[in-house]
Amino acid sequence: MVRVSTAPTAPEPLTVRDVTVRFAGLTALDAVSFTVEPGSVHAVIGPNGAGKSTTFNVLSGVYRATSGSVRLGTTELTGLAPHKIAGLGVARTFQNLALPPQATVAESLMLGRHRLTRAGFVAAGLRLPSAAREARAHRERVREIAGFIGLDAELEKPAGILPYGKQKLVELGRALCMEPQVLLLDEPIAGMTADERRRVAAVVADVRDSLGISIVLVEHDMGVVMKLADAVTVLDFGRRIAGGTPAEVQNDPAVVQAYLGTQE
Repeated sequence: MVRVSTAPTAPEPLTVRDVTVRFAGLTALDAVSFTVEPGSVHAVIGPNGAGKSTTFNVLSGVYRATSGSVRLGTTELTGLAPHKIAGLGVARTFQNLALPPQATVAESLMLGRHRLTRAGFVAAGLRLPSAAREARAHRERVREIAGFIGLDAELEKPAGILPYGKQKLVELGRALCMEPQVLLLDEPIAGMTADERRRVAAVVADVRDSLGISIVLVEHDMGVVMKLADAVTVLDFGRRIAGGTPAEVQNDPAVVQAYLGTQE
């Protein structure tokens, strides 16, 4: 796997404090708190309906918290629009594929560079030297990231014709092209074959270990969670019922009951 350098930005913790989300009287999240340490994988798990997707939607700005706060370092993210949160260094992938159907892998990855583009419309249209230099730098970065995720040989292929597992890697690569501090991965290996799961899990681990990017992971495959996660937050009916290392939460009675129910 190709090694990719990152910008020398000091990593910062992502802090979620007492976040509550209500929809017309329904409490989807109830005073949820956790901290994602810099350069770690923090898994958010729980049964269906536990509040995992709501948590992701709050972190990425899709939902506005009723109360509580989300901060990246000292920067308040609560209430900001999704594009502003992305601009501050929080990138997201989605459970369902969201790739332009006719775009090549290179074009799909280049979409992630949009927030980093400084040349204006006029400069780009006139092909001024500054715009040309910037475009070359973006293309080179796309090639680097494609190599990092193992798709350098697929750059000119339409992303939509690739196997499902590779399409998910394109989405991951597009998020990496944003040069994020924090990466939100929503079920990155769902629906994959065993080989695809192993490959994508290895890339996720390398994102943490080689790039130092903090990762918030929602995933139902507990084997992958236990292997990848440095810390785990467990939700049930919108409340945080446990947190700690994978080994700690795996044996927590509240977690066992949430997943398996009470034995009669």
